[in-house]
Amino acid sequence: MKSSVIAIILGGGRGTRLNPLTKYRSKPAVPIAGKYRLVDIPISNCLNSDIRQIFVLTQFNSASLNRHIKNTYNFDVFNSGFVDILAAEQTPKSQNWYEGTADAVRQSQRHMDNHEYDYVLILSGDQLYQMDYRPMLRQHIENNAELTVATIPVNAEDATEFGIMKTNSDGRIVSFVEKPPAEELQNWKSDTPDNLKSQGKEFLASMGIYIFNKETLDRLLDENPDGTDFGKEFIPEEINNGGVVFSYEFEGYWTDIGTIKSFFDANLELAEPYPSFNLYDNENRIYTRVRSLPASKLMGTNLDHAVISEGCIISASRIAKSVIGIRSRIGGGTTIENSIVMGNDYFPTSDELDNSTPENPIMGIGDRCYISNTIVDKNCKIGHDVRIVGGSHLDDGKYEKHYVVDGIVIIPNGETIPNGYSI
Repeated sequence: MKSSVIAIILGGGRGTRLNPLTKYRSKPAVPIAGKYRLVDIPISNCLNSDIRQIFVLTQFNSASLNRHIKNTYNFDVFNSGFVDILAAEQTPKSQNWYEGTADAVRQSQRHMDNHEYDYVLILSGDQLYQMDYRPMLRQHIENNAELTVATIPVNAEDATEFGIMKTNSDGRIVSFVEKPPAEELQNWKSDTPDNLKSQGKEFLASMGIYIFNKETLDRLLDENPDGTDFGKEFIPEEINNGGVVFSYEFEGYWTDIGTIKSFFDANLELAEPYPSFNLYDNENRIYTRVRSLPASKLMGTNLDHAVISEGCIISASRIAKSVIGIRSRIGGGTTIENSIVMGNDYFPTSDELDNSTPENPIMGIGDRCYISNTIVDKNCKIGHDVRIVGGSHLDDGKYEKHYVVDGIVIIPNGETIPNGYSI
């Protein structure tokens, strides 16, 4: 399989729904689970599925993503595998940036054609799930399918945000609609298992994961030179024209990290005793950059449902239901609840420690702070006696030193919060 499949991971557009986390980085480069990046999820799924020809397509704020890929995914000289970044570029055929999922693949074809492959696996760079793609490929081949769409049952509230389809008894997709309005949902119910039906999950949604035959993908791109999106144009057209399109029903955990709230909830769920996304799986490991950091050091801290990454120096009083990223420094008497602290890219130097002031504190979180319902992005300097409390009492918006989205306070990358500041 590894020589017959090319995987394409779509980096997405500007990532405005994840702003300000995407202000200086692309969506796939957003840190998650303390020590990983979002792009590590689909790449790890590929590697665990023995797929080693992987392109990551991106165009916005790609510098940090490029560094991460370069420093993480290096194959030895005896292996033909690769993980390559394909940023949008001007060519004689196109002067435009990527204008949609299909257009991104179209503009990347000339790089793909330097390799031999029979199938194209198309993935999203902003989803959290663990999936072995080999059963999906086997089903695709056994069905003599031209296109297979990975699907998952969702409820009516979520259905309006996805491509929804109906299948026949063999699993072949007979109709497809992209983001149907709520008043039309009654026409799109599917016969799902009783346990899912009892949860209201009666709609079969596209996960944005596709397997195309090479010939099928080439044909669709050639026949639709102005087409830009798989969900809105290519998939409905292929079904309507009698193409052999099947559903592959995925039964595991999957969530779309498309908004600040979904990102926040998915991270904090990792602090539960038995989270749906299992980072402690012997077989399905999640890979990331090896940093050779020291073990974390904790002094007098009460921990309750907390994920602590390596390289941290923590004297906090209490950390509860929170994810603490690499190299985090948290001072004495501080409480952190229901929050994500992304950590730092380097340790504070001795000069920085000696020359800190109330207006320019040391990188990290100071003494006697209280932080709740908050995302602290990387390399922030938060002084002593700072109080940050997110919640529904706050109005969404951009403020002097922070953002509020769905009641969640976000301290943007590299921000400085002086001593005694209160949000």
